[in-house]
Amino acid sequence: MAEMGICTTENPLPSPAFTNNLPEDTLHEEDWKHRPPYHIQTEKEFGPIKWKGSCQCGRITYVLKRAQPLNSKFCHCRGCQVMHGAPFQWAAIFHNEDISFTKGSSGLAFFSAGHNSQKHETPTKVSCDFCHTLIMDEGRNMCLLFPQSIRFQGSQNEQRKQLEAFKPSCHIFYEQRMFDFPDGTPKWSGMDGRSQLLDDSGQPIDQ
Repeated sequence: MAEMGICTTENPLPSPAFTNNLPEDTLHEEDWKHRPPYHIQTEKEFGPIKWKGSCQCGRITYVLKRAQPLNSKFCHCRGCQVMHGAPFQWAAIFHNEDISFTKGSSGLAFFSAGHNSQKHETPTKVSCDFCHTLIMDEGRNMCLLFPQSIRFQGSQNEQRKQLEAFKPSCHIFYEQRMFDFPDGTPKWSGMDGRSQLLDDSGQPIDQ
């Protein structure tokens, strides 16, 4: 992820790590509004719904047709920490066509760190333009959905069981963590598969 648009003379923040590892191209003009996940579809066109989600204020709602993400990760990069106001980002990876916003692009705001722009230029953060809930990172073909906005149902125990579908496979950019996470999940100093494996305390593991 590139610059976040915060102008400093020292130690500029990196932009949040885009974790699906795919090259991203800017979608041209307004064509993106007629493609997933913004193209408005009937339930029959979209297919059986597995999950529903919404922003904090409820103005933005979406549905998912894939029962489990392609992958899930915790990202500890400094850009994600600042962008989310949290120690790390939790992202679940889906194909764009797995998601459908029920109101299309209406009510959504965008921020492309790489272009320092609020235009729809991928990769881009997607949020509600009213309550500013962050919903996902969108790339050309993939979306990194933030599972906190999914509406899990039932008791707390039932909801925890549902969350198992989104359990992260690894931590990335663990060198930049704010806290140790002794959870036994693989931890990478940078991107998964392309950096040093670390133990729970951040020490290198011989590979």
